[in-house]
Amino acid sequence: MRAHLGDQLVIESQATGAARRDGEIVGLHHKDGTPPYDVHWSDTDEVTLVFPGPDAHVRHLEHEQPMTAREVRPDTGEAGGRSLAISSPGAPDPGDIGRRVAVERRRQGLSREETAGRARMSPGYLAYVEERPADPSLATLIRLADALGTTVPALRGGGTDLPPGQGQALLHPQLRDLGPDECRALLSTHGVGRVAVQASDGRPAVVPVNYDVVDDAIVFRTAPGSVIAAAAGTAEVAFEVDHVDEALSQGWSVLAVGLADVVTDPGAVGRLARHAHTAPWAGGERDMWVSIRPASLTGRRITPADQ
Repeated sequence: MRAHLGDQLVIESQATGAARRDGEIVGLHHKDGTPPYDVHWSDTDEVTLVFPGPDAHVRHLEHEQPMTAREVRPDTGEAGGRSLAISSPGAPDPGDIGRRVAVERRRQGLSREETAGRARMSPGYLAYVEERPADPSLATLIRLADALGTTVPALRGGGTDLPPGQGQALLHPQLRDLGPDECRALLSTHGVGRVAVQASDGRPAVVPVNYDVVDDAIVFRTAPGSVIAAAAGTAEVAFEVDHVDEALSQGWSVLAVGLADVVTDPGAVGRLARHAHTAPWAGGERDMWVSIRPASLTGRRITPADQ
């Protein structure tokens, strides 16, 4: 018997041949894939060490990519544990779930070992989920979502084309104002926010941008002919960023108001380009840097009344 991470172990009734129990293999102890296995059982949501008997067989993942090199190395997350490091000739090809797990983990500054410990799984299996087109079980996704403070639909990408905030309101919500220091902390260093300006025809316009925060100024790139570029240096603009927790029906928003200026100094432009965390998602030629130094910074947060 040989297995890979993510395969299913099925225990059958010797009398009827029907499955009596099944679970996901989340840990290997031998580099050739032979038993024993760490199995996450679907009926109890527990992980146990299993030495399969004659009534057990492995159901292999149909979507698994060919893997030619496997090695076992010590697991730094659990004393005495072992994990599987998987490599293949080509570059890793993660699935959408793996990409979302990896992005959320890095966003929170968590290592694989820390995340795997929270989710009660092998760090090797977490690496497999992040780096390969894996299809984790619902129980595994629930544990990963709980470990990362997100939801299963969010990891699956469900609702990406729907506006946020369609859940039920809290029974006893509390809306409180945020101070300037907390607003600056929530702005963090970079992300996606919205700039509200008055267009040349007098109508309001709101444009999402990829932004950075440098020396307390909100900076972003735009195209020279954009509506934001036309408004720079003429009047105050508003910049808004927020976060909504669909599962808990709570969230926050921060609003900055100030004059938008085009950054023209070549040295400053060079420093901003080197500092930038990401290129504008919209693509195209967006090499004009705009800076907003907030004259006012306000925010609000919705939480349960007992928090």
